[in-house]
Amino acid sequence: MRARRRIEPGPGQESVWDYPRPPRLERSDRHVRVTAGDVVVADSHAAWRVLETSHPPVFYVPAADVAAGVLTPTGRTSYCEFKGVAEYWTVLDLPDAAWSYPRPSPGYAPMAGAVAFYPALLSCTVDGEAVRPQAGGFYGGWITDGVVGPFKGEPGTLGW
Repeated sequence: MRARRRIEPGPGQESVWDYPRPPRLERSDRHVRVTAGDVVVADSHAAWRVLETSHPPVFYVPAADVAAGVLTPTGRTSYCEFKGVAEYWTVLDLPDAAWSYPRPSPGYAPMAGAVAFYPALLSCTVDGEAVRPQAGGFYGGWITDGVVGPFKGEPGTLGW
């Protein structure tokens, strides 16, 4: 299935169609904050962004910037052809609301142990802007005004 027409980015925006495949890992000094109700789950200015063609960025927060005691391993795993085996976490009482790569593939080694959070299940912000979740139950991309699609996960994108 073909992707819908690429949305041309405006000033200060990125197109997910300019992201590479395999994905690129880059450090971000943007303020990333994750909350569950009134509980601050994570707060960082040193997250990693993973940028992959057709996907909104996924922010991975260093474990040191995740609040103590909010994560419990679920025992669930999945496999990414690029990053390796992911392990999933319950965040407070929300099962599988986060994941990490404890031993990622060599190209992603710097993000070992950093935690990504599903914005469909938690409140996530980037520099104070509320994140919109990527469509689809599997994907965990963070959509902000700074990124344009169309995005993988929306109806009709399974074959991308």
